[in-house]
Amino acid sequence: MTATRVLVLNSGSSSVKYQLLDMRDSTRLAVGLVERIGEQSSRLKHTPLTDGGEARERTGAIADHAAALKAVAEELAKDGLGLDSPELAAIGHRVVHGGQSFTEPTVIDDTVLAEIERLIPVAPLHNPANLTGIRTAQALRPDLPQVAVFDTAFHTTMPESAARYAIDVETADAHRVRRYGFHGTSHAYVSRATAKLLGRAPEDVNVIVLHLGNGASASAVRGGRCVDTSMGLTPLEGLVMGTRSGDMDPAVIFHLMRVGGMSTDDIDTLLNKKSGLIGLCGDNDMREISRRIDEGDERAKLAFDIYIHRLKKYIGAYCAVLGRVDAIAFTAGVGENAARVREAAIAGLEPLGPVVDADLNAVRGDEARLISPAGARVAVAVVPTDEELEIAAQTYALVDR
Repeated sequence: MTATRVLVLNSGSSSVKYQLLDMRDSTRLAVGLVERIGEQSSRLKHTPLTDGGEARERTGAIADHAAALKAVAEELAKDGLGLDSPELAAIGHRVVHGGQSFTEPTVIDDTVLAEIERLIPVAPLHNPANLTGIRTAQALRPDLPQVAVFDTAFHTTMPESAARYAIDVETADAHRVRRYGFHGTSHAYVSRATAKLLGRAPEDVNVIVLHLGNGASASAVRGGRCVDTSMGLTPLEGLVMGTRSGDMDPAVIFHLMRVGGMSTDDIDTLLNKKSGLIGLCGDNDMREISRRIDEGDERAKLAFDIYIHRLKKYIGAYCAVLGRVDAIAFTAGVGENAARVREAAIAGLEPLGPVVDADLNAVRGDEARLISPAGARVAVAVVPTDEELEIAAQTYALVDR
């Protein structure tokens, strides 16, 4: 196949992130972001990455996703990278929820679109925006393969013992209630990159991946296959996050309804947008929380301690699930940049094998690296994630076949 470029689109409710890559050598040709779609203050930032191109910005009203993608196409065309190029092989779309139906990247047709739409009740914030991006891209290039890469796909290898909730089976099946997991493209990429860092094949390595950003999730990966993950039916379950509560006694919801007089929408907003770090201390930026801790702020210190306590519980649990752990990998914004978090998360777990070298942990960099001393029984790594490259690679592999 002569066409080797893939455009990756990540459509949110009011934004579109995009990257254009050449899969001959995984080179990025352009990156960009359209934000505040539907507002008068919309902004498009486009950065060409070839021939010394400089970043450009467009501001002003962008009415909808169709207008946003048209503007993206215009910016790409200015750099000779237009959507009409014969070198464009496919468009790869990040789709958050694929349920049990989609276990691998899938060429999009009407049946696929219908299933993504059917899953909206379990991903009401994400799947509608993903669908809008897909349909808009199809209208721009109806002749081009459009591929859906699902956040949930990597986690479909979980055994039923990990994926099932302990509720009535008929009720669960009728309403598709089970643990799906998210951040799958990141967990897939980082688990493989960690094996490469160790100089071993992915099928020979057991890895605990800690994707720590504003949203956060952990996974237990045995031989390249996910066997457990922290997020569940929705991205609310699991670790303490920037604005999400993570694990919690479900009876808290009933208590807030009966005693607090809160509606389901009120509670949904509380647990997803007003909980986690921001609910505990008023900040969800780990840099700001660290600064406050250094100044003696007790509320910030408690929020940090709760965050770390939950993280340690999952690391310990996944050590038990995997039996043998070869590496623990930190990734995403907090995982890649917050040395304090990495040190605190591993402190006290040394009897299980992982050890952090303080000097190595303090080094900042953009490359995958070990922060454990030579000879550590369980390696500890920092592995920058690359979800766009993972989506592009999966998309290209599918259309190339």
